[in-house]
Amino acid sequence: MAYQLKNEQLVIEIAEPGDYRGSRFDWNGFITDVTLLDGNHSYCVPESLVPGQGTGGAGLCNEFGIKEPIGYEDAPVGGAFPKLGVGLLTRPDDREYDFSRAYPIKPFATEIEMEGTRKITFRITPEDCRGYAVAVTKSVSIDENRLTVQYLLHNTGTKPILTEEYCHNFFGIDGYPIGPNYVLKFPFELFPWADEEETLAGLIFGKGDAGEVRWDHTPKDPFYFRLPGFDGNKYPWVWELLHHPSGAGVREISRFHVSAAAVWGIGHVVSPEMFIEVKLAPGEQKTWSRVYEFFTKPD
Repeated sequence: MAYQLKNEQLVIEIAEPGDYRGSRFDWNGFITDVTLLDGNHSYCVPESLVPGQGTGGAGLCNEFGIKEPIGYEDAPVGGAFPKLGVGLLTRPDDREYDFSRAYPIKPFATEIEMEGTRKITFRITPEDCRGYAVAVTKSVSIDENRLTVQYLLHNTGTKPILTEEYCHNFFGIDGYPIGPNYVLKFPFELFPWADEEETLAGLIFGKGDAGEVRWDHTPKDPFYFRLPGFDGNKYPWVWELLHHPSGAGVREISRFHVSAAAVWGIGHVVSPEMFIEVKLAPGEQKTWSRVYEFFTKPD
């Protein structure tokens, strides 16, 4: 069973926890589609257009601990470690953690509360794993043209928690391929870098206080670059994606310190990713929100 939020401006489709069964992305509040009724614009696309390729991402799906989940290093081979939003995963061998690898999963239990047609809340029950335990509450709500995803984490275990979270925003407006008709904007000067120089091919970076990224053609290969962290409280929004000539766009408002940022994509999708660091002593809580505005404006 899928869930839907709807008002006069937006329709949001949300998957049932367990429809996505991978060990990477949060199963809860997995947003598969966003429609802006003004112009009937759609925004969400899958990670890959090739069946079976990729890690099963689509739309707005977040992940905790992409580099290393909580407790992985001290988990014995055959033992469990928690992947927040997913469940207890099994460490099959002594290899380093790989986010793209499929791990055996014992899913966390989830309680779902639907509040009318404009808000849904997922409450994920923690399960102790060698002293690691985190209760996660995730709410998805809409107000006019804004979609808000709010997180509350509570360390109910006996060990400190250190992890990071980000949302993999798989956007491709109205299914149009990424290319010269798109522009990705940031409200600050860009200082991008990449571990592999070839992932910058075809990207055009504008200079100045308001940074822009454009494409001179539809990329056949993945592109990827990183940006330094920054304080999201300083800006009215942290990135904006606009498609010409439809005039449809989306921007993210994140009122927290962005510990790191990255942009990934390929010919059909672009995904700006804003990371937040999460540190919790036993008993501590942390809350934050991501707000998305969907809009149209003249070309």
